[in-house]
Amino acid sequence: MAYLSEPLRFLSPDEMERIHQAALRILDETGMRIDHTESLAYLRSAGCRVDVEARKVRFPPDVVDAAVERMRRAYGRPDRLPAKMGVRYSHIRFRSEPYRIHPDFTVSTGGFCCFLVDLDGRRRRATIEDVRASLRLADALPNIDLTGLPVSAQDVPDHERPVRMAAELVKITRKLGGVETFCAHDAAYITRIAEVVAGGPERLRREPILVGYAEARSPLCLDRNMADIFVAYVKAGLPQTLDTMVNGGATAPMTPAACLAMGMAETLSAVVLAYAIDPEAIVGVDIIPSVMDMSSGIFRYAGPERWPLLGARLQLQQELYGCPSGVHGGKTDACVPGVQVGVEKAVSMIMPVLCGAVGIGTVGHLENAVTFSPVQLVIDDAIVAYVRRSIQGIDVTDETLAVDVIREVGIAGEFLTHASTADWCRGSSLLHPLFERAPWAAVHNADLVGMEARARAEAARLMAQPTEPPLTRDQEAAIDEIVEESARTHPGA
Repeated sequence: MAYLSEPLRFLSPDEMERIHQAALRILDETGMRIDHTESLAYLRSAGCRVDVEARKVRFPPDVVDAAVERMRRAYGRPDRLPAKMGVRYSHIRFRSEPYRIHPDFTVSTGGFCCFLVDLDGRRRRATIEDVRASLRLADALPNIDLTGLPVSAQDVPDHERPVRMAAELVKITRKLGGVETFCAHDAAYITRIAEVVAGGPERLRREPILVGYAEARSPLCLDRNMADIFVAYVKAGLPQTLDTMVNGGATAPMTPAACLAMGMAETLSAVVLAYAIDPEAIVGVDIIPSVMDMSSGIFRYAGPERWPLLGARLQLQQELYGCPSGVHGGKTDACVPGVQVGVEKAVSMIMPVLCGAVGIGTVGHLENAVTFSPVQLVIDDAIVAYVRRSIQGIDVTDETLAVDVIREVGIAGEFLTHASTADWCRGSSLLHPLFERAPWAAVHNADLVGMEARARAEAARLMAQPTEPPLTRDQEAAIDEIVEESARTHPGA
């Protein structure tokens, strides 16, 4: 099957280089505040200028460029392991490849939402039963490839949630995406759970799962907690990127170029840190920029001004730095399903894909990714099917040109009853049960209840059906012991 291949580009090679040079200047002239004594020592050993008392680090351009070149060489190894990894919003790849549209893009759900809109339309706090039901739903939907935690159980003590939620995830599905990690203690225990699932530490490092992440606090800060998490994962030999969600007009300058430059400076600082800890570290870059909505103060997830930002981000990461990755997609800022949600979801899925994303996520959200909706997840799954079909190209072969068929049917004939129509029809059209294709005259037919009602019924059906246990009883018992040990020893207990 032919597919579209050439991605949309928002930046010229010169513009990408100018953004990189601006990031180097930011790191050299302004620097980063890194509130972590161990990291400061590592960065000083790497050649950075460190003010321990002020917790401030300046990064010489040659030090950063050396780290970038090391990263590019690592990505350039064709046999590099791991090859890929699910992250909390999508997935990333650890081998360089041509910058292109990826027809095999993955779709992820997750997000650790505190709230959900249930099947009765009530917005409420999520429970442990909601966690399990949402995971059964994600496991059953055909276009959802990866899942983290769609919701986080608010009836579980907050300091126990990351580890307990990771345990619920691995017991219900094999579509293992990334998880949220709030402290280094969580990282250690979630890694142990992952080792049980993977079959040991070595297998986990070859095919990592359940890896958490660290995140910069824009502008230009890495706090103690996030540095703890980043350092712990790098020392464990697990992949890391420092995520940075620069917000134009709030935590970054308003212009897209400045958002990209500052975000890139923040994430490049972590590339230097990772290689100072371990010269063989598995590390990449990651920025998730947006622009603040000046009417509300929120970080907009689905405004049209965001897609050029994310498109440029994908181009920078893949074409300049050699790091293929997924990105936000399937987002909406609306609180209830409707026309706005449909517009924002569809555009925010297809735009990143056309810009070269290897994956998109997380889907199933409403309200600026604060609230999860099982009904919306079913609808999003259908939109993904629509997008996947939309990027298929056109095969031009002797068989598809069908000159012989045309001659056989002849002038003024019909193709409905020809055998070739039956052979090709299912692969030619998207026949998804959620999309209506009935004519106007059928509007009053009782079966035409609308997409949302059909999605609600499908969500109820899928959440009620059990999944095949992905783990053995021995694995489940080992994970239960890890969870209980984590709860007993957690510093927040």
